[in-house]
Amino acid sequence: MDKIVQNIIFVHTIVCGSIVRINLILNAMDIKEKFGNKVKNLREEKGFSIEYLANISNVDRNYISDIEKGKRNISIVIAEKIINALDTDLTTFFSDKNFKK
Repeated sequence: MDKIVQNIIFVHTIVCGSIVRINLILNAMDIKEKFGNKVKNLREEKGFSIEYLANISNVDRNYISDIEKGKRNISIVIAEKIINALDTDLTTFFSDKNFKK
């Protein structure tokens, strides 16, 4: 877990003592990581480089790299561009067991 996030959670726990808030922070971080991991796995399965995926999705390669690392909170428009470029659809992409509770 990112050191900054750990510090935010620690400070928030001391100030508010709220476990619910901590879980919301962690869940928000988890979905970005899950999405990024899925993009990376599909990209690698197809033999695409990040640069090639960037070209066919019309999304900057540095942005895709950050998405794969779970560092970006992306819009649904960007998600759709990337998912379509990976030759899948939103329903199939998110039906993965990793996106279910």
